[in-house]
Amino acid sequence: MLLPDQASASASGNSLVEFVSYGMRSGYTILEHPADLGIEARGRTFAEALVHAAEGLMSIIVDPSSVRCTTTRKVHITSSDREQLVVKWLSEILFLYDGEKFVANKFIIDEVTGTSLRAAIEGEYFDQGVHSTRLDVKAITYHQLKVVDHGDGCSVRVYLDI
Repeated sequence: MLLPDQASASASGNSLVEFVSYGMRSGYTILEHPADLGIEARGRTFAEALVHAAEGLMSIIVDPSSVRCTTTRKVHITSSDREQLVVKWLSEILFLYDGEKFVANKFIIDEVTGTSLRAAIEGEYFDQGVHSTRLDVKAITYHQLKVVDHGDGCSVRVYLDI
């Protein structure tokens, strides 16, 4: 699936990443890969990196500026480690979009450990007349998945099957 006006972006020499990155929030970078797209999210904490990863995911799927926060969904996720927690967190957000037509725009991590997460996800239900879709994300992958603590925070790298 192509982004709107992607052909004009390609014709002008801009890459998909440059096109998608236009107007995005800070805290994450979209990464190119031959068959996938990646997100590298950074934060002062693991929780903040998870929030930025979720923002990056939704910015690939839909224009975030078209989404209002009128509904809140609560989630509780458990995992065996932080890497699996990243995949399960983003997979839950993707399920809300694909399975329940819920377009998320704000992510509030209430509690996070290395193996569990409780969060509130704010957004609204999808309306084709309101929301500008971008790419169809099929799945969150474990390919080159990384969670790294740095002296100044944490970074998460994850790739998406598109």
